[in-house]
Amino acid sequence: MDNVKWITCLTEYPPFHYPFYIIHLLTTLAQQSWLDKVSNPAQIGGIETSILDNGTGRGTRIAWINTGTGLRYKVVIDRAMDIADAFFNQHSLAWLSHTGITPPQPFSDKGADWLRTFGGGLLTTCGLSHVGGPEQDAFGERGLHGQISNSPAEIESIIQPDPLRGQLEMSITGRIKETKIFGPSLELRRTISGTLGQPFIRIHDEVINRANTPAPHMLLYHFNFGWPLVDEGTDIIWKGDWQAREGGINSDIFHEGNDFRKCPAPLDSHSGTGEAVASIDADPDSSGQCTAGLHNAQLGMAVALRFRKDQLPWLINWQHWGKGEYVTGLEPTTNPLVGQAKAREMNELLFLAPGETRYYDLELEILHEKATLNDFLTKQQ
Repeated sequence: MDNVKWITCLTEYPPFHYPFYIIHLLTTLAQQSWLDKVSNPAQIGGIETSILDNGTGRGTRIAWINTGTGLRYKVVIDRAMDIADAFFNQHSLAWLSHTGITPPQPFSDKGADWLRTFGGGLLTTCGLSHVGGPEQDAFGERGLHGQISNSPAEIESIIQPDPLRGQLEMSITGRIKETKIFGPSLELRRTISGTLGQPFIRIHDEVINRANTPAPHMLLYHFNFGWPLVDEGTDIIWKGDWQAREGGINSDIFHEGNDFRKCPAPLDSHSGTGEAVASIDADPDSSGQCTAGLHNAQLGMAVALRFRKDQLPWLINWQHWGKGEYVTGLEPTTNPLVGQAKAREMNELLFLAPGETRYYDLELEILHEKATLNDFLTKQQ
């Protein structure tokens, strides 16, 4: 395959859809580039596990993943393999709350206790059986956003890249349980992967019902972006019909005539609990893929978040512009933020049969080269 055809393949098949032979070609070319120049693959990138030894996160297992492109991020193994810090070159991508990383607290599943352990970070997983505010009904009591993020993972495998052998792929896989005697008993098998030399984060999740009775299932990926990526004038990117959450000051931001896709300066009205939330019926492309993201023209970079419409049909946009708490969330989800009880009432609650598995695939890409950045922005218009 000549160079022109190779470039065409990369354009027609973005990394989310790479066929095996393209991965093989990428491996071959990269191997030639590094041949005889590297002793230890860790010099270029890879996965390094560690344990925090100070502060509120003391004793918490983590894994730093370095893609070798300037994109590096911290997976918190003891917190459902969620992602805390994330950087591209010198720029932070994620919002970190005052709380920071804490060890798992599996009994923080009542009322709003979830907020006590919500460290923000690039990704916090919500579910597996409830997403939304605290509630109680004939089927039980459920705290804010469920309990999975307060559960540690059992690591199943870590695969390191080795460019000297033509191996550019890297991944970490673990199992996280949300279970109790008599059920429900759900298990999340998560793989976070990447390719050395590519500024991507790929997440493949499998949720399986291990019990012998049907189990309700809701899932939300709470991606939290912060300064300097999020700043005055940063564009928030998504497509679809939207509806502001009822009550509060949601309609102060999300109303016709207001440019709610442009990040404002910090707002006094968002001090304390001030926030605005909208549910978006995300528009897919011809392949069934939805795209959301952020573009900071001053930094010359964008973040693209991709997910499947048939897996995650909804997107939540959370905007919290408080002073010192400046963040926006892009949150692909199985349901709007109505909670399990309302979803059940509306006959929109998912149930997993005994032994049934549902699959979820997401990808986050950093765009910083002019051609790819312009192409991305053009497609989002």
